[in-house]
Amino acid sequence: MKTHPALGLIEFADIAVGMQATDAMLKKAPIGFVRAGTITAGRYLTLVGGTPASVGEAVREGLAWGGESVVDHVLLADVHPRLFEGILGRRRTDGVGSLGIVETETVAANVRAAEAALKGTQVELVEIRPGEQGLHGKGLSVFRGELHDVEAALAIAVAVLEETGRTAVTRIVSSPHEATTAQLAEGTAFATATLASLPGEDG
Repeated sequence: MKTHPALGLIEFADIAVGMQATDAMLKKAPIGFVRAGTITAGRYLTLVGGTPASVGEAVREGLAWGGESVVDHVLLADVHPRLFEGILGRRRTDGVGSLGIVETETVAANVRAAEAALKGTQVELVEIRPGEQGLHGKGLSVFRGELHDVEAALAIAVAVLEETGRTAVTRIVSSPHEATTAQLAEGTAFATATLASLPGEDG
């Protein structure tokens, strides 16, 4: 799929409302693509892409139809290409350096934080998980880079979230164990993690 300049994302607390609002969004503006469906915590997540004008119009329509059911939303008029790829499920399994982890209560908040971190520093986005199984509606992103860049990225992410009244749990792993790096290459979901044998004490 080609990269679109703008992305809009809306989280709905009610599935029925989300489906109706998404249909209204599609009818309102000529957006480039849509991806929508249920996520954990019984929410409905809608992602649209296209030109800034069309995405902005679609998001406003979705918010109007969603009303009090809207949990959170984000509109990015000039989305970072690495974030675009990450949201579509593409991960970076290579690279070295420190790790930065950002956990948020909503998917939209995590997307907003990741965008700011990528544009403000030289970190790489290893993975971003938008409300997948086991996250209970949370958003999770993992960054990698030089320690000072990772520190700066997390500081930027927290500051951006504070501006919108959102919070985050952040941590830095300055020198990850080789097993941590190997596990991360498989993803942060336990269901897909492989068993890593370690040279520890025998049982």
